[in-house]
Amino acid sequence: MKILIIEDEIQLAESIQGYLKSNDFVIELASTIEIASEKIELYSYDCILLDLMLPDGNGFEILKKLQQLNKTSGVIILSAKETLETKIEGFNFGADDYLTKPFHLSELLVRIQALIRRKNFQGNNILTFEEINIDLQSKSVKVNNILIDTTKKEFELLLFLIGNKNKVLSKGSIAEHLSGDLADMLDNHDFIYAHIKNLKKKLNEASCRDYIKTVYGFGYKWQND
Repeated sequence: MKILIIEDEIQLAESIQGYLKSNDFVIELASTIEIASEKIELYSYDCILLDLMLPDGNGFEILKKLQQLNKTSGVIILSAKETLETKIEGFNFGADDYLTKPFHLSELLVRIQALIRRKNFQGNNILTFEEINIDLQSKSVKVNNILIDTTKKEFELLLFLIGNKNKVLSKGSIAEHLSGDLADMLDNHDFIYAHIKNLKKKLNEASCRDYIKTVYGFGYKWQND
């Protein structure tokens, strides 16, 4: 899962980044509206953590930008402002949750996980697709009730494919989802082929049907024939 932290308090941003990385999230940082706007135009995120008081303006500008771009990222506002008016304004502009500073990182993690479940998996902790069962909390995968051993990247890849079933995903979009904006610095995306190959092998060994289709010249698609 990929998260963008929009926060100009560097120490706080890095603290959140370190904690969420230890829980297997891909994290990107932005300290201004300008940098954040560039990122949300170029990339997609599962969740955005948004501070309202930024050096070059109000965080509500980011919420407006997301609406203009028809982005569906979940947004949690992180703010020292605790007034009812500010909260209502945030929700009216499309925020999904509001957490008042200071907060415990463990509470932030729970709220992020809940938001992603609501947005991507109808609020369920268990995602079921035909013979595949994915436990989002334990990060485990069973095929025909057989537990398969997936790496962190393979687990995220499987979720990304199923979450976009019947859509063609380019190697670039998959690389971005798994590696964040670091993907832009890679000479090629050959590592995606390796992850796809390994995931398909593990699924097939558990007698899973072949849902991962190669769309030559474009990328890959999760498809139920």
